[in-house]
Amino acid sequence: MAGAHPSRRRVSGRAESLVPAQLPRSNLLGALEEKRRLQLKKFLLHRLFFVAKLSERADRRDVTGYHERLFQNILKYHLGEPVSGLLLLYPSSILHILETSSGTLYQILQDLASLQKQGSSALLQQIKILVVSHNIPTRLFLQWYVTMVTLPVTYLEDVTQSQSTEEVVTECLTLLLKLGTYLSKTFKVSSKGLGDNLHTLVPELLIPAETFNYLFKAREFMSPEAFLKMYNNPLQPAMASETVWPTPCHLHP
Repeated sequence: MAGAHPSRRRVSGRAESLVPAQLPRSNLLGALEEKRRLQLKKFLLHRLFFVAKLSERADRRDVTGYHERLFQNILKYHLGEPVSGLLLLYPSSILHILETSSGTLYQILQDLASLQKQGSSALLQQIKILVVSHNIPTRLFLQWYVTMVTLPVTYLEDVTQSQSTEEVVTECLTLLLKLGTYLSKTFKVSSKGLGDNLHTLVPELLIPAETFNYLFKAREFMSPEAFLKMYNNPLQPAMASETVWPTPCHLHP
């Protein structure tokens, strides 16, 4: 016969359609990571980037302990809203990325503002908020990481002097997002820590020390106190006539 009967072709086509499609196979680690992402995505996410100088007597345990206690205290009032992110400890400064809910982020900023009021005795000084990203679709980090960064001394020309603040910040954010992507692929949920060798693994993704000097000198970045003041102020301030009592009225109907 030249070909199969039309009815046979139709039956064969229906039979093939009943065969379940091959689904991509997953492993236990992938399932755990997906479960972790779903648990962390129960509220609108926001991401905060800030830098700060370390006090002369501060060490890693002081900085890490301060943030751990802060997160634990806030978690008592914001259940189910954990903090994820990355704390990079440089020799004399820090760069911190935080991902959490708006309520938790507000409490963190309040504590940072109170900390800065301690003046020269504060653990963190000259805190500068670089960027706050609102309603991010997903977390870049599955947990909160801490790592020390040791950068070699470079004698290259400081290119930040010829760049605008927007260009410097854009370059910083690009490097940090690439670093976060690298960490999410390299270190899984079960990882206990990053270690202190990022400067040997991915030195090209770390912010150079010269850039920190530029960020601390830039006037465009707000302190936590200034940011909260702007956040708490209404978008439409009251007019002077609205604060007068009794309310003004016309003398003639």
